[in-house]
Amino acid sequence: MSKDIRIRKGFNLNLEGEANKILVDTHPSKTYALKPDDFFFSTPKLLVKEGEKVQKGSPLFFSKQNPRIHFVSPVGGEVTAIVRGAKRKILEVVITQDDAQGSVHHDIPSLESINQEQVKEVLLKAGAWPFITQRPYGTIAQPEDTPKAIFVSAFSTAPLDVDYDFLLKNNKAEFQKGIDVLAKIAEVTLTADANFKGFFEKVANANIVGIKGEHPAGNVGVQIHHINPINAGDRVWVVNPEDVANIGMLFSTGEFSAQRTVAVVGSSVKNPQYYKTTIGASIHSLLQGAEINDAKPNRYINGDVLTGVATAVDSYLGYYNNLFSVIPEGNHFRMFGWLPFVDNKIPSMSKTSLSWIFGKRKAIVDTNLNGEERALVVTGEMEKVFPMDIYPMQLIKACMIEDVERMEVLGIYEVVPQDFAMIDYSSTSKLEAQEIIRKGVELMIKEEG
Repeated sequence: MSKDIRIRKGFNLNLEGEANKILVDTHPSKTYALKPDDFFFSTPKLLVKEGEKVQKGSPLFFSKQNPRIHFVSPVGGEVTAIVRGAKRKILEVVITQDDAQGSVHHDIPSLESINQEQVKEVLLKAGAWPFITQRPYGTIAQPEDTPKAIFVSAFSTAPLDVDYDFLLKNNKAEFQKGIDVLAKIAEVTLTADANFKGFFEKVANANIVGIKGEHPAGNVGVQIHHINPINAGDRVWVVNPEDVANIGMLFSTGEFSAQRTVAVVGSSVKNPQYYKTTIGASIHSLLQGAEINDAKPNRYINGDVLTGVATAVDSYLGYYNNLFSVIPEGNHFRMFGWLPFVDNKIPSMSKTSLSWIFGKRKAIVDTNLNGEERALVVTGEMEKVFPMDIYPMQLIKACMIEDVERMEVLGIYEVVPQDFAMIDYSSTSKLEAQEIIRKGVELMIKEEG
């Protein structure tokens, strides 16, 4: 039976450049890449060399933290570059596509007879395990664990984010198959927009929960906190909706599925819409049909404007991204920028900006911070956009001084950096809260495991 939950704290950014409900194929990408930085706190160990031929689904590298977890090629072809950074850190493994190389095929047992351990082995062997992340920490799930629940969030409130009901309109059967597979491991909770659940309301083998509220109500961490909170020693696994469909396709075809549907959005995009592509595709191929307004410099972002990663046009799509944002670069400054009555159309929680006068009119924003870092002051503004029973400012301070015991007490196990995105936007301190929390989570992994 479906039930609804209302998240009462938060704030929505109503921005220009939402994707039209049109789905088209991208221009073919000649090269694809996997970037180890997409997998939080996972150190890669290479399995291939430059010039080596690979099939779609062939392992490229594995995790040093758990050698059972392999990361496989999204396409068949040749490994043409292994890009390294400082201290020979692996930044990208680039594959030039050649369909003649074919795909790795796996024998899949009948879903009716398969058990939990067999499901895990298929996902590990096929390279689909990285689709599953875990809370706490937001790292790739450990196959040795047994989660108390698996969450799939089909409701997103991030600025300009995708409509999963539209995104998966052609993969409803594969999505259901993926849910059936995950249900073999643990109880599945599927969240959707309480105002319109779409086809998700009819999905079987899952607890359907409707969510209402402003951003960050769509963050899966917020939903877990309100539906099935994490206690000491608990593990909750998380899978993105399209990756549920990819898992379903694996169990239907026996081949690794690297399908990725991406909405190219933002005020600098003349033709914002959805594009069907492949994990790791080149950003250049993705943007060819989007028609970018490049009269002024733009910021290209793998993800949404609050939590995404700035990237270059000649780079590659992130592993988990269903969203690619393009907005103007904030490379301009004005004198007395603190004065009201100026740039009032920028969405703000502060009444002094007078942006509320413009109601729900869509705004055009850039990357300008409109100020510099300043002292933390107890104003209560963080709590207005943080819908968890956690004291965000105190947790930020505990992370800054690396007080592990206090971080535990204040709820570090329940959060990941993206949960602090609205604090980054709304806080007058201008502190990089997401980066502080990221370092805090890394410290907890090193200290507590």
